[in-house]
Amino acid sequence: MTSTPLLPFESVSFAGRASGPRLIVTGAVHGNETCGTQGIRRVLEEIRSGALAIERGVVTFVPVCNPLAYAKKDRIGDRNLNRNLAPTPNPKDFEDHVANWLCPLLASHEALLDLHSTRGKTEGFALVGPQDNQGLIEPFKHSKAERDMAKHLGVKRFVEGWLDTYARGVARRRANAAANPLAADAIYGVGTTEYMRSVGGYAMTLECGQHDAPESPEVAYQAIRNTLAFLGHVNGPPPAEVKTYEALRLHEVIDRDHAEDKFSRAWASFDALAPGDLIAIRNDGTEIRAPKHGRILFPDVGAKPGHEWFYLAETIGEI
Repeated sequence: MTSTPLLPFESVSFAGRASGPRLIVTGAVHGNETCGTQGIRRVLEEIRSGALAIERGVVTFVPVCNPLAYAKKDRIGDRNLNRNLAPTPNPKDFEDHVANWLCPLLASHEALLDLHSTRGKTEGFALVGPQDNQGLIEPFKHSKAERDMAKHLGVKRFVEGWLDTYARGVARRRANAAANPLAADAIYGVGTTEYMRSVGGYAMTLECGQHDAPESPEVAYQAIRNTLAFLGHVNGPPPAEVKTYEALRLHEVIDRDHAEDKFSRAWASFDALAPGDLIAIRNDGTEIRAPKHGRILFPDVGAKPGHEWFYLAETIGEI
């Protein structure tokens, strides 16, 4: 665990003179994903200079959610902040302290735009929540508002089905002695957006592109500006709604069981899969093949045994 828990947390809020929604925009939940931080700081400069005016509602910006991970230029400080996110009366690691500060801040807002990036090269895409439901895994009642917001971000690919797919993985992990004990708990799938939905808001994760791609900060910046205009925080015409897009639904998560489990090739998110395509080979020689047409998402060559290794997604008609 870290011995430097005194790093400060920073949020910056602006309130318009007219009533409106309460939006929070977050960056650097993972410390090596800095495009959101750059996009947020660019918008902050515009607001402070008077080039952009918040006319309605409240907007809060968190340029760096995890200052320890950010200082390390690494994905994590002590652990993954975007898993098992919840307040705790007995914080044990740095991310617990972040959660005790960040969770009440999220709960005081109505909408969240959480800005991330990916290891592999890909276009920007948004992860949206479930359809409205009263189920046990992720009950929700703001699906239309969330998906309307997603269609105005400026990206053309959307993915749903995170938490219920993760929950199915949890059931399998519980029977696997090699699994990470935390990862065998359904709450371990809860990150910023899932927590926001659990306290009555709506939210989305925007993956802005590859970590170091020069266009990723621009994707983050445009998404912030588009969201401010769409929700009415700033004056001016709303951004155009994307009409042609790819919609996908996660349907399976595959964990890495052994350090010698290997991918069959260097996969990248959204690579196409056909039925029977060889994806990976286990240490014991077991082959993992695609069950149907779809795409692979979030392949992680550095995944540790007992952690998620990659996801499978299928095309759906619309979000």
